[in-house]
Amino acid sequence: MTTLRHQAVGAPLPRVEGPEKVAGTARYAWEQPASELPDPLYVHPLQATVARGRVTAVHTAEAAATDGVVTVLTHREAARLPDLDGEQDGELAVLQSDRVAFRGQFVGAVVAATPETARHAADLVAVEYAEEPHETELRADAEALYTPETVNPAFAPETEEGDVDGALAAAPVSVDVTYTTPMQHNNPMEPHTTVALWNPDPDAPAVLTLYASTQGAHTVRSTLAPLFGLRPDQVRVISPHVGGGFGSKGMPHAHDVLAGLCAQAVPGRPVKLALTRQQMFPLAGHRTPTIQRLRLGADAEGRLTALSHEAVERTARIKEFAEQTATGSRMMYAAPNRRTGHRVAALDVPVPSWMRAPGEAPGIFALEAAMDELAVACGLDPIELRVRNDPPEDPESGRPWSGRRLVECLRDGARRFGWEERGPAPGTRREGRERIGLGVAASTYPYYVARGSEALVRHEGEGRYRVHIGAADIGTGSWTALTQIAADALDVPVESVAVELGDSALPPATVAGGSSGTASWGSAIVAAVRALREEHGHEPPPGAEARAGTPRNPELKQYALHSFGAMFAEARVDMDTGEVRVPRMLGVFSVGRIVNPRTARSQLVGGMTMGLSMALHEEGVLDPRTGHVVNHDLADYHVPTHADVGEIEAIWLSEEDAHANPMGLRGIGEIGIVGSPAAVVNAVYDATGVRVRDLPLTPDKLLGA
Repeated sequence: MTTLRHQAVGAPLPRVEGPEKVAGTARYAWEQPASELPDPLYVHPLQATVARGRVTAVHTAEAAATDGVVTVLTHREAARLPDLDGEQDGELAVLQSDRVAFRGQFVGAVVAATPETARHAADLVAVEYAEEPHETELRADAEALYTPETVNPAFAPETEEGDVDGALAAAPVSVDVTYTTPMQHNNPMEPHTTVALWNPDPDAPAVLTLYASTQGAHTVRSTLAPLFGLRPDQVRVISPHVGGGFGSKGMPHAHDVLAGLCAQAVPGRPVKLALTRQQMFPLAGHRTPTIQRLRLGADAEGRLTALSHEAVERTARIKEFAEQTATGSRMMYAAPNRRTGHRVAALDVPVPSWMRAPGEAPGIFALEAAMDELAVACGLDPIELRVRNDPPEDPESGRPWSGRRLVECLRDGARRFGWEERGPAPGTRREGRERIGLGVAASTYPYYVARGSEALVRHEGEGRYRVHIGAADIGTGSWTALTQIAADALDVPVESVAVELGDSALPPATVAGGSSGTASWGSAIVAAVRALREEHGHEPPPGAEARAGTPRNPELKQYALHSFGAMFAEARVDMDTGEVRVPRMLGVFSVGRIVNPRTARSQLVGGMTMGLSMALHEEGVLDPRTGHVVNHDLADYHVPTHADVGEIEAIWLSEEDAHANPMGLRGIGEIGIVGSPAAVVNAVYDATGVRVRDLPLTPDKLLGA
């Protein structure tokens, strides 16, 4: 594949939209001025207080009579949504029946002149239920477990190669361990927000306009248009700035539908709906809990002979989301006999969804913790064990790697981190009350590029160009990175390029997910520039434009494309209290070319911080008696503060993946979280000799051991 001449790409440019954000003029979904959306109304949802059952009565008279209330919607008043192909998406079938599938589900909404009035009136609505027995607990021995047809996005749920059981039985060294990860919640700083306007004018450009906090304006449009019985061109979704998502804004959720239903009930007036922090826990998706059994067999030299990774996870009864927890084990190490499997329990719980590195984050945690245990059993240094099992080609597909430099990441990271300072045995390094340990884990994430994005490039005159693409910037730096890519493709300074994104009225773009955004959108921009050059030469006249989509890349079927990294952590454990501190973390990554070192470092450090949080803090607690997520705010759902985060360094190898795309990049949004929880847990073992296999690693689990 022919790659770009890089001038702007690779430069640590400040964010293009930075001045707007600092000045407070960058518009997020909620922040639509009255001059453009006059006389708005406000929505406050009603939520089910039972985990399973049926709504038998809703008493709305007192709320409806409250001054300022415009309407109260329940399943009786809400417009009917078309039945799509005989089936409705259970999560998006909002107010379509009296059924309750989980606690926190929408059962109604109040629309009023002010948010305070809407919230007060919602408290006046009384809902009665016929409650039914429910089940919310995930168990490895549950009778209702089943094997899904696919796991996210479209992987086979089970794979087996060789004689796994025979190789495990014959292995001179083996480990058989089970790890668990809890329910975790995305919690972006900007809540999930939708402002909706239903235009009754049949000649209007759009019947339904949504200002949405989303990772994909076109994804929202393509999903919601048929749901409301509209053509895609009758729906417009606007989303130029998004305050984080971590996957939770990657697909429409129930609040988007509720906002549309409320707007339909008051045509011509905008309605504003922002979920509260508490409402986000059951309604904005979450990472499913997992139970993972890892069995590893090795010969006397520590070379893997067998690997079995079997995951049990949870989904909701009304909508299946089966996470690809064990798929990373299919390609990570050179084990000739391999088995992976996924089983799912459909329970009366909120719908799980994407959360940063779905599948890889919990799955590689379990694999890398098990590798650490195998290293101990083999009497090998954990880095040496990984080096001995580094495969020369992809074990799953047999294809050559487009670039696998994991060993280099491990060696370089060990040198930089001071790996030689580890004690001779766990628990031997001490300073006062603290025991000190170092941990390592490998990281990987597949290269994804999604076709379906298109870009339009126009010469505005005087050497200035404008690029149109309906991509999203969720805080990751898309405005800046795409400007740099366009500038290099056009061979002009970045000051000569203006990018427009975040609007479904622009050419289509795939969702910002799977670390695929920059690769997918950037490839479309390069293709559009090349089309402009082919038609108009290198000096196109003012007004000249061209449009093209992400091209097909035949090399994706010839090579195995994955990114890799090595994670290092230092843990200090107070032996009186069990408190764990992580003063240092280092990540060394092989991720292809870096478009912008400034924003890239932010992404990688952010991912590593989320991994630290996953290791030590995050746990959604769902009360099995009520189906309620009891720690549903940032006071009780713990994430790291500044005091919890020490020195985190993220570096990368200088490289370019010529097989991936014209930019030579592979994506960086998610690899930072993968492996970092295992590095922390492994460091705690090195510090204490206590092996904790159930996240999060809280002090009670150390003191109890």
